[in-house]
Amino acid sequence: MTTDFHPNAGDLVASNAAFGRDFDGAGLQAAPARRLAVVACMDARLDTLRILGLRPGEAHVIRNAGGVITDDVIRSLCLSQRLLGTREVVLVHHTDCGLQHLDEDRFVARLEAETGVRPPWPLEAFADPHDDVVESIRRLRATPFLSHKDHIAGFVYDVADGKLHEVQPPTA
Repeated sequence: MTTDFHPNAGDLVASNAAFGRDFDGAGLQAAPARRLAVVACMDARLDTLRILGLRPGEAHVIRNAGGVITDDVIRSLCLSQRLLGTREVVLVHHTDCGLQHLDEDRFVARLEAETGVRPPWPLEAFADPHDDVVESIRRLRATPFLSHKDHIAGFVYDVADGKLHEVQPPTA
């Protein structure tokens, strides 16, 4: 394998070789031991398992830009609950998110100008991560595809101090 076009690939393969020498996860099940699914932002500063004190095998972790509740996230949560037994959903959004600083209209216009195609999906930019957690909880509670909605918790992770701050949505 050459790494001419992939400067990180060689380092990643070497790291994986070291990981494989000490690998002890062969007995883990696909169903998470804590019956927990986490939806989090893909931001590189978030070590989701570590932030929540979890270990491999304890939770499903679904990540995307902003930790947005999209149709694909609902698809994954539906499978997580109905096939693999999860009963709780935890949302982890964070301060200083790239989507907070994004002018969605401008970005989409540039993307369309560059590619000639307007994306069929929204970017889901937002101004306040706390409000976005409330919206995410609303979307989860509204979907008919999740069978377990009684235990949904939402948090904003502060990238400056490493702490989680729970978001309480308004009662309906």
